[in-house]
Amino acid sequence: MKGGNRMEIHVVIAQELAVKPHQVEAAITLLDEGNTVPFIARYRKEVTGELKDEQLRDIEERMKYLRNLLQRKEEVRKSIEEQGKLTEELSLAITKAMKLQELEDLYLPFRPKKRTRASMARDRGLEPLAQELFTTATEEELRQMGAEYLNEEVPTVEDALQGAMDIVAEEASERADIRQYLRKAMWETGHMKTELVGEEEVNQGFLQYNEEYKEPIRQVPSHRVLAMNRGESLGALKVSFVVPDETFIQYMVDTVQGTARVEHSYIAEAIADGYKRLLYPSLERETRNAMTEQAEEQAIKVFGTNLRNLLLQAPLSGHVIMGLDPGYRTGCKMAIIDREGNVLDYDAYYLTMSDKQAERAKQELAKKIRQYGVTLISIGNGTASYETEQFTSSMIAEEGLDCHYIITNEAGASVYSASKLAIEELPDLDVSIRGAVSIARRVQDPLAESVKIDPKSIGVGQYQHDVNQKQLGATLDQVVETVVNHVGVELNTASPAILKHVSGISSTVANNIIAYRKEHGAFTSRKQLLKVARLGPAAFTQCAGFLRIGKGENPLDATPVHPESYEIAQGVLTQLGMSLDDLRNKATLETAKAKLQTVNVEELAKQLDAGVPTVRDIVEALQKPGRDPREDLPAPMTRKQIMSLEDIQVGTVVKGTVHNVVDFGAFVDFGVKINGLLHKSEFCAYHEHPSDVLAVGDIIEVEIISVDAKRNRIGLSMKREKPKDPNRQGHRRNGDGNPRRDTPRKDGQQPKGERQQGRNSNNVKDIRSGSGNPIRDRNNRGKGQEKEQDLGALLQQWADRGGRKR
Repeated sequence: MKGGNRMEIHVVIAQELAVKPHQVEAAITLLDEGNTVPFIARYRKEVTGELKDEQLRDIEERMKYLRNLLQRKEEVRKSIEEQGKLTEELSLAITKAMKLQELEDLYLPFRPKKRTRASMARDRGLEPLAQELFTTATEEELRQMGAEYLNEEVPTVEDALQGAMDIVAEEASERADIRQYLRKAMWETGHMKTELVGEEEVNQGFLQYNEEYKEPIRQVPSHRVLAMNRGESLGALKVSFVVPDETFIQYMVDTVQGTARVEHSYIAEAIADGYKRLLYPSLERETRNAMTEQAEEQAIKVFGTNLRNLLLQAPLSGHVIMGLDPGYRTGCKMAIIDREGNVLDYDAYYLTMSDKQAERAKQELAKKIRQYGVTLISIGNGTASYETEQFTSSMIAEEGLDCHYIITNEAGASVYSASKLAIEELPDLDVSIRGAVSIARRVQDPLAESVKIDPKSIGVGQYQHDVNQKQLGATLDQVVETVVNHVGVELNTASPAILKHVSGISSTVANNIIAYRKEHGAFTSRKQLLKVARLGPAAFTQCAGFLRIGKGENPLDATPVHPESYEIAQGVLTQLGMSLDDLRNKATLETAKAKLQTVNVEELAKQLDAGVPTVRDIVEALQKPGRDPREDLPAPMTRKQIMSLEDIQVGTVVKGTVHNVVDFGAFVDFGVKINGLLHKSEFCAYHEHPSDVLAVGDIIEVEIISVDAKRNRIGLSMKREKPKDPNRQGHRRNGDGNPRRDTPRKDGQQPKGERQQGRNSNNVKDIRSGSGNPIRDRNNRGKGQEKEQDLGALLQQWADRGGRKR
């Protein structure tokens, strides 16, 4: 990457993501023009070669990173040039740097810094003496030379030599080649060690990290990194690295000293000091930061995957639903909604205070269930949830009610209840009742209701409060955007909370759509969107295809077909001897579907002079006008009876719902008070992540393998046939409905943005800085130039020569 133009960037990204350069170039052009990822993925398939949503997001992320890298290169080059220290060799190294970390390594010796021992030694004129350490053979000769530098600021020979050593120590610790080599060596050979240092109460959650815990740095899983970070922040743990210090120091001595033949020990002592005082603390900090960043990235990815699958759960439409928001002191809040989500009734009952109150509540609730025709009861999973479930199960059985119940994730319901949106939607209801309405609506349409809540509040991840909140928020917003646009939004019933996630629509425009709808009534055509304030032609192009009008003037408005392709859609119908009226009439719709299923898409595209992907999507959309893609997914599991810990025993096979998926397994709700842990060893192959196999909302059969009533823990197993293909991809769905591409990170180490580049990126490169620094220029040869030599063999070689592991 010699310059800053997009052509070079798109080639680099294409190599990284294993796609064609012209696809990346097209995607970058579309992104630069202001098109959104959902719009490009759905309606510009011919231009991008059918890049998926996730690929486009990767391209967007890498594009920003590489542009930032190019800009930083120019800043670094300019800064060094202004110092008069930019050599051709250093300029070339800057050009070749493919990671910000590599670039910062090169810049480190020239970065303006606070006063250090080395800078003070230079100010006292001791830099020439530092060079003499490499050319003067004996200690006696050095002391004689040191005497020549004595003055008021350098009163003794020892002070002169110490200043020279400080300069050598700093310059050795700042060499880019050494830092890059030992950074990788630390990762490959180091271990992570922990020690319990807190009070007994604080230590309880971290007992597994006692003095016996020691694990190779490169093998520490993400969730354990975050757990140790939390233990440190709580004062329970002391975390440290164990590395072969003497071997590392010997490598530095061999590299810096090169072929210089000296009998004194000043160079070795200076380098050892530079390693212990400057380099090791810096590399340890960088490595910890890299581990944390990678762990956070993984945790955020898991959260995003779980959120996506939660939002994509099939809606239980067609039910009159009773929502129960459990509670002890404040009682259980109840709300009943009709099939469209309108509130029919609401109240509050005390189910746990006394038998008399519970009995009265049972009779009154049973009466309302019969009165309104309730067929499903949605119970929030918060405080008093289990007692409310017991009550509901008993009521259904004793009253002979023809309905089922379901446990619903109520995370964020209380926040929504007091929000401005909730007040606007339910102005006449008390804040406590609004929570019950939300719990009912979450079952009726999980996506429409869940988008009203900050996705970080939904709680389907791991260590979500320990990760970078800005990055977490951005990722979850992308997930919501992807899912909302994949499913589509009914324009005449959508809330501003879901409209603002539609491609091209801001919060302001979303509110303007609601205002237009209130003033002019329901939309009858997508074209009417152009009459909405601040929704111009550009925004219309981005959003129109994702907004649906179920009972509009044009049946195509109820499909994902974009208005720009209506002419092609009509051409498809004409070629098949049909018209738009055939899509309105149920009698002719089935005939139309049959014809569409047999069409030759490639041939039809040629006849219409249109792209094959566009025609394929149109044909699919015309077969199911008004279809909700979530209808193809399995419905959530409902129950009539409850189980208790006493009802289960080891060996029992039960059916449950996946409540959460994390790095080490999945938590499954199968109807008892606590969720069982399905450890990944009980259902994953060695190379699989739990989210490759299971998703939030999946209904599975599991075997109970352990029950610990005292600790409230249940162990589960779901043994299955191991996949034959070792490269099998996860079967879970993307927001776009396609199989998810769970490509593992190639670098295994670096944080977000610090990815491996090219085929040789696993090798540790011995890049000489060519900085103009005399020590560096004098010693650009020797042991440190053994490029791409096997790191393990090299470390062993040094260890055999006297280096010893701590």
